[in-house]
Amino acid sequence: MSRRLTAALGLALGLALPAAAFAQAHKPAPAKPAAQPSTPAANTPATTFTPGHLALAREVMLSSGIARSFDSVLPAFADQIRKQAVTRPELAKDLDEVLASLQPEMELQKQRMIDIAARTYAAKFSEAELQEIATFFRSPAGKHYVEAQPQLLDEMVQEMQDWTQDVSEYVMVRVRAEMGKRGHQMQ
Repeated sequence: MSRRLTAALGLALGLALPAAAFAQAHKPAPAKPAAQPSTPAANTPATTFTPGHLALAREVMLSSGIARSFDSVLPAFADQIRKQAVTRPELAKDLDEVLASLQPEMELQKQRMIDIAARTYAAKFSEAELQEIATFFRSPAGKHYVEAQPQLLDEMVQEMQDWTQDVSEYVMVRVRAEMGKRGHQMQ
């Protein structure tokens, strides 16, 4: 997976979860806190959820925009395969046909990941919490938030790359200065 895609996925999660936290913060305190599982949902096949709980988890996951991250993974795989075959141009037509014929299978793979993600959401949030989060994502503000996510992600990835470069340079200058005070020269 490319660094940009990985960063975008991380930021997508980072943007979706604060929205969930916002929705959570604007509700009355529950009488009894929801139990938190000690292991991830994907690793707890024995964990069972009601159909309603899973449906809400799926809705929240889809309406939050997280699934868009999955949409970019499969075409990236196809592009990788095409790039590997670039030295064999005679394969291009057949390769494109094969990749096109695999689309239904790839869609099933994406749906499998959506199911895993829904179970992960269900493991982290009670059904009542998911209902409130879903309500936020159905609201005009929630819909606008999700619509703005792709542009926010692009801008934040770029800003994060610039910030990382700036901080890296700053830290190196500071370390050199401090080491110089101790009689050590660093390049």
